[in-house]
Amino acid sequence: MTADKEKSNGAAVEAPVAEHHERGEWGSQCDFMLSCIGYAVGLGNVWRFPYLCYKNGGGAFLIPYVLMLLLAGLPLFCLELTIGQYASLGPNKLFQKLAPLFSGLGYGMLVISFLVVCYYNLIIAWTIFYTAASFTSQLGWSTCSSEYNTQNCFTVAEEQHCLNVSGNTEMFWNKTCYPISDYCENFKFTLINETHCMNSTNSSIIKSYDDIGNRISASEDYYTNYMLGLGDHDWSDFGGLKWDLALCLLAAWLIVGLCLIKGVQSSGKVVYFTALFPYFVLFILLIRGATLDGALDGVKFYITPNVTRLGDAGVWADAATQIFYSLGPSFGGLITLASYNRFKNNCMRDAIVVAFTNCTTSVFAGFVVFSILGFMAKQLGKEVKDVIASGQGLAFIAYPEAVVHMPISPLWAILFFAMLITLGLDSQFTMTETLTTALFDEWPQLRSRKAAVVMGTSVIGFILGLSMTANGGILMFTLIDWYASSWSLLLLALIEVVLVAWLYGAEDLLEKMQTEMEIPIPRFLYYYWFVMWKFVTPLVLFLITIMTFVQYEPASYGSGPSKIEFPPWVNLLGWLMAATPIVIVIGVGIYVYHKKVRSGEGYSWMDLLRPTDEWCPASERSKIQMPTNGSMKDRSGAENPSFVPEK
Repeated sequence: MTADKEKSNGAAVEAPVAEHHERGEWGSQCDFMLSCIGYAVGLGNVWRFPYLCYKNGGGAFLIPYVLMLLLAGLPLFCLELTIGQYASLGPNKLFQKLAPLFSGLGYGMLVISFLVVCYYNLIIAWTIFYTAASFTSQLGWSTCSSEYNTQNCFTVAEEQHCLNVSGNTEMFWNKTCYPISDYCENFKFTLINETHCMNSTNSSIIKSYDDIGNRISASEDYYTNYMLGLGDHDWSDFGGLKWDLALCLLAAWLIVGLCLIKGVQSSGKVVYFTALFPYFVLFILLIRGATLDGALDGVKFYITPNVTRLGDAGVWADAATQIFYSLGPSFGGLITLASYNRFKNNCMRDAIVVAFTNCTTSVFAGFVVFSILGFMAKQLGKEVKDVIASGQGLAFIAYPEAVVHMPISPLWAILFFAMLITLGLDSQFTMTETLTTALFDEWPQLRSRKAAVVMGTSVIGFILGLSMTANGGILMFTLIDWYASSWSLLLLALIEVVLVAWLYGAEDLLEKMQTEMEIPIPRFLYYYWFVMWKFVTPLVLFLITIMTFVQYEPASYGSGPSKIEFPPWVNLLGWLMAATPIVIVIGVGIYVYHKKVRSGEGYSWMDLLRPTDEWCPASERSKIQMPTNGSMKDRSGAENPSFVPEK
């Protein structure tokens, strides 16, 4: 019988003692569950999944979506919760104990979280901006009559008014009714009938006047030219700071800092509101959406299956990518959240509940979004496919335009953007907590100054995010979003699962779950975790990584005539950003190898792949004392290469 089993059968591993209490722990199991749900259920569930469902075969997309959840998302989610809870450490310290040669893996995760934290809070700043702007009797994006509107702004109501009063000879352009023939001539076209123009130099090119020029909706004009202030700015002319947006970013960081000021003790209470409020709003919006004219058309468009799309490899890649980024493994957040758990908490059950809650929320949000888009299409006289948008386009252009056509439109705008704020905050809480936890684990003396560290982190995040509140800030935002958590995040996940399942051993982790953590694992689930961790999940991650490289396109912003292509030097900066976490993993590994193996201390490189004696529960780690000879053996009897005597 092994020493581990003797401990579990005799003096069982107790709940964490001094060290764990010093780090802090969740006030209740519900705090942890809601924090995990809040972290997993984010903006992507509302503004990306419904679009992917439409794009990839409607209801048929649920087949690859659920399969990818079972093959990759859920196994990674459970793995990270397990190792985080077992060691009660953040990612920077956890992998030092698990396999010293891969000490850089945790730091690579922290680099990605740091980059995401800097730009993700800008989305919350945008939603704060829109929420504040919605407290009015007339929404700012409902007309094109404001000073900030550009000449290309138009609304359907203003367009129809011009057509009616002119007998279909005038359109809305440059904030007034404008002759269609003159508009066509401005772009070297000649009007040939009421709706179409012919190119003056090539008679074979005939376009509707709607397709000439670059007219944009009032909601897009508001978002691009008023809130962002992009205008004609590009990488060569970044413009100055937009102080209204900078103040919104300051407010976002103040909220994050104040909610995390006491660590999980404070954030664990805030999530009772931030994790549950989105469901309340989604339910209200679903009821409202179901009563709107055209809602049924939108829902049919959303769920009607097209099984022929399942033969497209891109559909499966989209499903795998959406599951991966939605559940959020390899950012270090799940490890951090679980590190504050009770040692014998059933994290396997929690992983299953949270993962399926996340997927169910995505499907539910799709009904809400498409009922409203169906209404919008009906109001604009368009097909549902012509009003579909994803990401920021859905949140800040398509939905704001839809609410303009609803009675009491400011109310629905306030509810929607308040929901986006809470969806974003939960994810931001976890990623910021990941960074502060890393600092506390690295320098335990900082725990007595928790409030100062949290607020200091918030100040740094605010300062680094200021560049993205400039007129051209959306370009910097796009660059970081494009590269920060792309292929490097997938590689970190692949390294992590291979490290745990093969170098450490999936069977060893499952044994510890059963014996030390006392988690009952049914036989079916035991073999499910084993097969997924060892074989299937690494293969899926490898294929997703390959697809990411194959489908790579240089970063750009926008589409159509207004598309901004990023210069080569900017994309090179993005590649350097993406490569940094991998370089850290390799660099730290080389450093540890040279320090321990090449220095003549008697270690072999195999020693650096074994868990150290400090790979144990916090209750055991706090009792470890330095031997009289100043060295330490790991559980296999080999020298512990990462042992550092406590001062």
